[in-house]
Amino acid sequence: MNKSLVFALVVATAACGKSKPKEGIDQGQPEQGSAMAGSAGSAGSGSAAVAAGSGSGSAAPAPIPAYTPAADVPQAIKDAIAATDRSDDDRRLDAGRKPGEVLAFFHVAPGAKIGEIFAGGGYTTEVMARVVGPTGKVWAENTKEMNEKFAKKVFGDRAAKPVMANVVAVEQPVDAPFPPEVKDLDLVVTVLNYHDTVNMKADRAKMNKEVFAHLKKGGYYGIVDSSATEGSGTKDTDTLHRIDQKVVETEVKAAGFKPAGESNVLRNPDDKRDWNSSPHAAGERRGTSDRFVLLFQKP
Repeated sequence: MNKSLVFALVVATAACGKSKPKEGIDQGQPEQGSAMAGSAGSAGSGSAAVAAGSGSGSAAPAPIPAYTPAADVPQAIKDAIAATDRSDDDRRLDAGRKPGEVLAFFHVAPGAKIGEIFAGGGYTTEVMARVVGPTGKVWAENTKEMNEKFAKKVFGDRAAKPVMANVVAVEQPVDAPFPPEVKDLDLVVTVLNYHDTVNMKADRAKMNKEVFAHLKKGGYYGIVDSSATEGSGTKDTDTLHRIDQKVVETEVKAAGFKPAGESNVLRNPDDKRDWNSSPHAAGERRGTSDRFVLLFQKP
């Protein structure tokens, strides 16, 4: 076997085995993860296949699964997803993430002002930036620790795209995610990372109150995460990268929010919720975990 092929396979296998980074932060999960996954060899992104084929011609990039947003998804969101300059790594995540349906449910629209907690590598950030357009704005938060581990490089590379001109990268603690001048937001989102705030021992009550304070009256708070078994609380946040939906609902309502709906678009009744949903550990099951999609509103 070609020596370079053997070496690449060993490197890819080793990278996929790192499912529990230090400080409880799942480096593959933050979104946004697509850009990071492409640079770190995360399973399920197709980058391992690319690495294995480098110099040998014996392997091709992983195929891009078909994804077509639902008919009732607004055209601005459809156009953002269909943009020809989106990366193949991002497109490989679409079928599992269903960004059309999720962002429509979260009321992402042209001109909106949006805050994002745990932007990670920027998968969701970029789609939202395309939707809100030049009259809108996205504040994308990452912590100092996350930036030092991986996000600064991969998010910085993505930020060079002209379409990201309306995005402000924010380095803030997760329980104080936006600077004081960021006011009257239409929406704050966090995708697949609420469980990480438990692992980081962040003050989640403070975080949710901060979100409340930065939103305008009637503004929304959208949360997506992988479901843990009912009644499990926070015991699976580090080992399985999942959280009990009831924990999130209780904590967010305690900050003053009222429930504004739940979408079943990412539900998977066949998921037994007993496996690690982190991209590094999930492998071929990435994007198939049962996920809750919750929306709350500031009265």
